[in-house]
This record gives sequence, C-alpha cells and structure tokens, in this order.
Amino acid sequence: MTPLDPALDESPYPLQKHLGFRLTHWNEDFARLELPIEHYLGNRAGLPHGGIYATLLDTVMGYAGCYTGDPDHKRLALTLSMTVNFLSRPKGHVLIAEGRKVGGGAATFFAEATVMDETGELIARGSGAFKYRKTTL
Repeated sequence: MTPLDPALDESPYPLQKHLGFRLTHWNEDFARLELPIEHYLGNRAGLPHGGIYATLLDTVMGYAGCYTGDPDHKRLALTLSMTVNFLSRPKGHVLIAEGRKVGGGAATFFAEATVMDETGELIARGSGAFKYRKTTL
C-alpha cells in the first residue's frame, strides 16, 4: 500500500473538515481514509452513527474509482447506488476505510469497501455503482 503522494493531497472540502477524516492512501483503483473516533460522531448509544460508516464507505469508493495520478486532471463521480452492511462496533479509536474499484467502463464504475478500526475489527462493508461526472476540476 503506497502512501498518498503529496502532490495529490487536496484541500479538505466542507464535510471532510466537519467530520475530520483524511485521505492517507490513493493510487490506481484503491483509496484509504482514516477518521479518529470523536464524541460528536456518536449516536444515542455513544457509538459512531451508522451514517458515519456509510459516509466513509461512499467517499472511499468514490476516491478509489476517480484516481488519475495527475493533480491537474481531477476526476469526479456521483453515487448511483450503494449497499451498506453493518457488522460490528469499533473496539479501537480510529476508523479506517479502504475502497477498491472492482469494475466498470468509460461512464460508470463499481467499487467495494470496508470500514475497520486500528485493532482490525471489521465494522462495515459496502458496495456501490458510480457515474463519472462529465466535468472535471
């Protein structure tokens, strides 16, 4: 797993700033995000809300399918559909999402992802279909 090339590190967008996750690895067909577990991510039971896992899965799968390797040519995608399965709860203090592009073509792609913690506890798994946006940044 190759760490994030500093040339590809983008400024955090508003939701990313708000939640506090960061992109740590990004290369062809793969991305990894990390998010420290904070009290404000919790649900009524004090565990990270399921929407946090879904957001991490959606985001990491999107990054996995949008890698270009060129900071001057950014690719964007829209989520067409996504399935999330909640498997466990974290035992550690950091959520780690890893996504992989698993297929697709010129207009759409498919990806799969997991969320685990730093202890290796598998917390959630997802898959999705994504459409490349016609515009680039």
